[in-house]
Amino acid sequence: MSFTSKIKEEITKVPKIKAEKISELSAIIRNNGAIGDTIKITTENDSLARYLYKIIKEIYDVSVKVMVRKGYNFHKNYIYLLEIKKNINEILDDLGILKEQNYKNIPPEYILGDEEMIGAYLSGLFLACGSINDPKTSRYHLEFLVDEEEYADFLSQLLSRLHLGSKVLKRENKYMIYIKEAEKIGDYLRHIKAVKAVLYFEEIRIYRSRKNMVNRLNNCEQANVDKMISTSFMQVQDIELLKKSGTFDLLDEKLKEVCIYRLKYKDVSLSELSDIISLETGNSITKSGLHHRFKKISDLASKVRGSI
Repeated sequence: MSFTSKIKEEITKVPKIKAEKISELSAIIRNNGAIGDTIKITTENDSLARYLYKIIKEIYDVSVKVMVRKGYNFHKNYIYLLEIKKNINEILDDLGILKEQNYKNIPPEYILGDEEMIGAYLSGLFLACGSINDPKTSRYHLEFLVDEEEYADFLSQLLSRLHLGSKVLKRENKYMIYIKEAEKIGDYLRHIKAVKAVLYFEEIRIYRSRKNMVNRLNNCEQANVDKMISTSFMQVQDIELLKKSGTFDLLDEKLKEVCIYRLKYKDVSLSELSDIISLETGNSITKSGLHHRFKKISDLASKVRGSI
């Protein structure tokens, strides 16, 4: 079972009051519900399927039809389809999704009445469209994939209300809201009350932090680290010279882009910088491509120094 699946299973077992369940269900159906004459929710997570069946019947006292199908993906997981046929408008209106027959993109304030309800909404968001890398095997990364830019911006602002700064990135016809800072990911897991996941995540984070610290201290004795620091310093010096001389505006947009990111991330290697630029702009660039652009910047800076 993946780390994401374990978290989803855990948060379906977290005790919640009725208002919190409504907030959570609002996010789930908003992001994972096919809405028409019926409401259909599809999931591969059996714990989530059981949980949804239970709370929908509990809150709205309606019959929920459940169908199980064999998936067509590589792993051929089972797919669970839950269908609600009665009281559709009443349910959607209560969840803040439908009002006067019009689809509502942003949930009303009563769905997010306090911090506990916001946590419940974010819990539902994760159940519907969230994923998180296992910190033991990969880099820190929490993301949600949604269908509309307005909704993505709303979610980013909602996370900011809890001091969980995130970024929004367009991915084909979807929008990704992501967090890459380890401490903020841990705080997010606390807000959705995934206690076991928090303990696991923090244990790995502390271990990796200590290991990285030791590695950095050791690497500082090696020439390649000194070279990386020196190269970054020279690149920053070149960029600042071009800005002071008024030559910066002569650069094309691609060269300006790497200058902006180098000034923002002065202490990272070219490899790390290429990853950051590729992720945040959506335009892939390799370490060698980055090196080529900095060579052009260095050549121009040399000409400026020669003319002074």
